Amino acid sequence: LNFGNPERPEIMWQFAEAVQGIGEACRPLDVPITGGNVSLYNETDGKPIYPTPILGVVGVIVDASRALARAFRGEGDAIVLLGETFAELGGSEFLKIVHGEVKGRPPRLDLARERALIDLLVRAARSGLLGSAHDCSDGGFAVTIAECAFDTDGIGCAVDVPSSDSVEAALFSESASRAVVTTSGPNTAALLELAAGAGVPAQVIGRTGGTRVRISVGGVLAIDC
Repeated sequence: LNFGNPERPEIMWQFAEAVQGIGEACRPLDVPITGGNVSLYNETDGKPIYPTPILGVVGVIVDASRALARAFRGEGDAIVLLGETFAELGGSEFLKIVHGEVKGRPPRLDLARERALIDLLVRAARSGLLGSAHDCSDGGFAVTIAECAFDTDGIGCAVDVPSSDSVEAALFSESASRAVVTTSGPNTAALLELAAGAGVPAQVIGRTGGTRVRISVGGVLAIDC
């Protein structure tokens, strides 16, 4: 837990809220915090660092052959978006990098949805339905898709996502509880059925292939690189 000077009321408030928030997340996700370290008074010229909790989490994969990576694994696989995108650009990398602003209300987090997505990913991976899987986090959907194309020896994709208030929001919103996965053949229908049973929104948004990353929003090409 890395923070500025806790003798300042606003910094102590950040610290208390962070600890409470971690506790609120650990209970429904069933993740224990068994130890940790606190680093305070992190400031330069009187300016504190951003509040920075960092959690390292260890898990067990029973069958190592079912382990998944983020990179696309082949041509012609269906690309499925799990979860929903909302117009949530507050606190985003887009706002910081493109507009030079660090502000706004961050994306809302529904811990029941988060748990449902995690459980779905574990079940789908264990059943061998997925070729790859990658969470949507920093930078939003567009960055996630680009990262899925890295380290693939040039496998690209063509995807089309619904408009979410604006093209920028559809591409760069950092809405929580989302993942991009690939699947193939009859596994696609099985995955969609499994997602429906888990209450997780799921839609096929495109396919892997080619040597370019092409992302459309509402049928209109937005990125081609």
